Amino acid sequence: MQKDTPINQRKDDHIRINLNQDVQSGRSTGLEKYHFIHQALPEMSLEEVQLSQTIFGKTQRVPFYVSSMTGGTRKAEQINRNLATAAQKMGFAMGVGSQRAAIINPDLASSFQVRKYAPDILLFANLGAVQLNLGYGVDECRRAVEMIEANALILHLNPLQEALQPEGDTDFSGLVKKIRKVREKLAVPVIVKEVGWGLSQKASQMLFDAGVDAVDVAGAGGTSWSQVEMYRIKDTYRRQTANFFKDWGIPTAESIRNARLVNKEWIVFASGGLKNGMDAAKCLALGANLSGMAGILLKAANDSFETTVNVMRMLVEQLRITMFATGTRKLADLTSEKLVKED
Repeated sequence: MQKDTPINQRKDDHIRINLNQDVQSGRSTGLEKYHFIHQALPEMSLEEVQLSQTIFGKTQRVPFYVSSMTGGTRKAEQINRNLATAAQKMGFAMGVGSQRAAIINPDLASSFQVRKYAPDILLFANLGAVQLNLGYGVDECRRAVEMIEANALILHLNPLQEALQPEGDTDFSGLVKKIRKVREKLAVPVIVKEVGWGLSQKASQMLFDAGVDAVDVAGAGGTSWSQVEMYRIKDTYRRQTANFFKDWGIPTAESIRNARLVNKEWIVFASGGLKNGMDAAKCLALGANLSGMAGILLKAANDSFETTVNVMRMLVEQLRITMFATGTRKLADLTSEKLVKED
């Protein structure tokens, strides 16, 4: 792998900061307002709980996915390998980090190419949607998909992060039309995701009208990328500006509702501050099809494959027991009727 460039140096900065600094959003996910209704007589056995479903025509053993994180550096390559091998073992779906670095420099592609470690998982390629305003088009999207043998493409939205980055790309005009064109021309499903500040109902409606196959709401309450960028900024006043946005964003629970209000049938992924299997269960009950996590899995994958598997196993077991204790046999029955919300 070649020496550091501005892009892959930034990737390593992001990993280091996420592992070593407090980059938690000042907002809550909103999930803490919801509680499951305990059923002392579930009238079922724990073994009856079924966690499988079909997403994009592929059977998913569990409703979890590794939210897009990294790639493009040696450090990222090892992390992605641990994540992918664990995802294969536990049945998680997985998204890779932005592949722009490997589009620019194909020598970096290996850090994203995890299919050999995870031949059976639902795997998502990833590019920044703003790149569609900077010369990227259907060809680059197709290259990202083919590079990692992905089942779908994520186009991520991060206007606030780009505005705070010293090297940020901030022209987000006209993207809906370009996203629609990608969706029309690409042979695999297109997912559009935020990176941690959530989706409004208006944004969700625009994406639904553009024909995207799924959204990842990536709500506020987890990693704040304004905080991450704050630790990269040298200028005191720009650091203060980044810190100002610590409390920004639409909470995850509200973002799920916004997306689901647009359409009851399209696919909604939920990420943003999920810490355990019960958080995942709440997201599913609120209307998500898959629950995604990043921070907890990044720390595990930075340690080892074994640690990653153990964390994933714990998450699955927490979800399974939550469903059992609410008398829920299958995911389709895990609905908002199982929840109560505090006033």
